Amino acid sequence: MSNRLVPILLTLTLTPFLQAFTVGDEKPAAEKIPLRSVKNESFKRGEVLRFRLHYGIIDAGTAEVSVMEENKILHDRNTFHVVGIGKSIGAFDPFFKVRDRYESYIDEEAIAPVVFIRRVDEGGFKINQEQVYDHDTQKVMSNGKYFDIPAYTQDMISAFYYARTLDMSNAKVGDEFSLKSFIDNEIWELKIKFIGRETIKTDVGKVRCLKFRPIVQKGRVFKKSEDLNVWISDDKNHIPVRAQADVLIGSVKMDLTSYSNLANPLSLE
Repeated sequence: MSNRLVPILLTLTLTPFLQAFTVGDEKPAAEKIPLRSVKNESFKRGEVLRFRLHYGIIDAGTAEVSVMEENKILHDRNTFHVVGIGKSIGAFDPFFKVRDRYESYIDEEAIAPVVFIRRVDEGGFKINQEQVYDHDTQKVMSNGKYFDIPAYTQDMISAFYYARTLDMSNAKVGDEFSLKSFIDNEIWELKIKFIGRETIKTDVGKVRCLKFRPIVQKGRVFKKSEDLNVWISDDKNHIPVRAQADVLIGSVKMDLTSYSNLANPLSLE
């Protein structure tokens, strides 16, 4: 399993870090821009989403993504603190042990990342990454190095939350949505294509969903560029309900198993 797979399927002592890494020590790459205001009716503090991951017929792991109750003020602005945790379970655990933790502090009004922390341990492969974003100057500092970024570039976690705020009410089959994300010190343009509406049976009941097909990079994880399908709830929450992918060494499926503190009622039948 790739170190990108868990965050894709979901699109997981900070004060000393912030004191040591503060964007602004270098000259800005661009003039300051006023931060945008994004209408957010999709999530709120206290929301928790839990998922089970299957690798073929094996229960391979669990994932939990939480919007913490706290409101940490960063750069004089309110933030959402999102924590994502993924781990392997059962028979899969001794074979390929996964212990991943992702954190994102997201500007509450702009729905754009301020701080991103990534701690990956997958089968002995480890990543320790810290990023600080400055959307005024369009820069990000990643592990001490500065990079220029387009306005409102997302991290791996905030991209998911920003996408949830998009208005899908008038989406037509074939419509594409895109956003830019900073992954492994590169700018990635993430594109998703609207496939249609489906009602699917899940552990939480029958859920009316919007089906999307992210256009992913083939060859590294996926056999083809359209091997990943995602179902999100057809309501204002836009929570992921299912993700299914054919990968180079099998198939992976992620299902919603429980949820709490949603901002809106879930679209159950």
